[in-house]
Amino acid sequence: MTVTLVLPDYMAAELLETVAGDTESACVLSARHVHTSRGNLRLFARELHWVPEDAYRVREANEMSILSHGYVPALAAAHADKAVPIWLHTHPGHESTPAPSKRDELVDEELSDLFRLRSGSPFYGALILAQPEGGLCFSGHIESDDWRGDIDRLWITGRRFALFRNWFHDRRPLSNQFERNIRAFGDEIQDVLGDLRVAVVGCGGTGSAVIEQLVRLGIRHLDLFDPDTLSQANVTRVFGSFPLDVGRPKVDVISAHVSRIAPSADVTTTQTKVTREATARMLLDADVIFGCTDDNAGRLVLSRIASYLLTPVIDCGVLLSSGAGGELLGIDGRVTVLAPGAACLVCRDRIDLQRAAAEMLTAHEYRRRADEGYAPALPDPDPAVVAYTTQVAAAAVGELLERLIHYGPEPAPTEVLLRTHERELSTNDQEPREGHYCHPRTQKLGLGVTEPFLEQTWQQ
Repeated sequence: MTVTLVLPDYMAAELLETVAGDTESACVLSARHVHTSRGNLRLFARELHWVPEDAYRVREANEMSILSHGYVPALAAAHADKAVPIWLHTHPGHESTPAPSKRDELVDEELSDLFRLRSGSPFYGALILAQPEGGLCFSGHIESDDWRGDIDRLWITGRRFALFRNWFHDRRPLSNQFERNIRAFGDEIQDVLGDLRVAVVGCGGTGSAVIEQLVRLGIRHLDLFDPDTLSQANVTRVFGSFPLDVGRPKVDVISAHVSRIAPSADVTTTQTKVTREATARMLLDADVIFGCTDDNAGRLVLSRIASYLLTPVIDCGVLLSSGAGGELLGIDGRVTVLAPGAACLVCRDRIDLQRAAAEMLTAHEYRRRADEGYAPALPDPDPAVVAYTTQVAAAAVGELLERLIHYGPEPAPTEVLLRTHERELSTNDQEPREGHYCHPRTQKLGLGVTEPFLEQTWQQ
């Protein structure tokens, strides 16, 4: 089992500021938990409940003692939110480490039963943060009545991404094949790329180009989703496909191609739509999702996942406009980064909600409503050309790299628009609409698994 704690970047910034202080600090971090289909555990951070100043009996650079009113109210809040309470404290100083002291271990023993009893959670967690030589590091564990394991990974998402592994975990050696990558952005980023689990929803022209670049960058854990089989028209755009592949599931064609590039890659394939609840739940393990689907209903699901599961979604769109005589009039591309605190695709008016509702209907129900004039006509496939789908795919993969490396402007924009016919590229940003699920004040961020899943209706 791998345990991952997912933090939105604004919460991580608060923690980084605190760990840089001169004295130890503590808080209760509440997090929703979910067991994934792979048997992993993911924790979605919800709130930081800092110990108030008057609750510290002792507070120094290497020691602290806290009265019970410093954490008991936080346990009541965790209970109300059905959250796991994680006792978090810092080890300040550039020579410190996150290794627990004997005193830390005794405190854990004292708090474990109390935290679980007062919060109603089956789990108790402990986390220590330190910043030796200016770099964040952590150690931590989570336990229940009959199990205890490390918190293996700390995954920070938002406008910037960062992945940290438990202080006590060994670092794996990097392959020499990535030497040129490492020259560009260093071995730490290359190591992160090899650890991330990336899902790609849609394996057509844009999706296959994204996958091609990801695997050559060093991504080694891929989940591929697409309901369709390869058509003759797809061969002109789908990377790794050949005429003999026509009729095969797209996910199988791409998976075979990935295996030829990286035989050791861990690749799973699912030949169904992400608009089915069982399929959407398979995205619980993903650290990053690339949305390369051209249906509005699928985008609606991914947009919710970015908020409820704190999972960044890099959504791609390509639109070629043609005149009546077949002449090419416009070549437009879009890459939107959906992450905690940013506007979703609905707030940005990037989803046709009427079409999304029609796409969620069963084939029988759609025909019935269309016959009665209650369902919009679904359009024919849009024009597509490999040069432009690949261009947008490259921009999308570039957004992943930029958010890991942090080479771009601050704050990082959340959308890139490519107007290839005008040789123009622009960026923009947009705040969530007040009251919408992606707005932090609605308390949906990191809500995790709900009933119904993602608080939406699903195809039967």
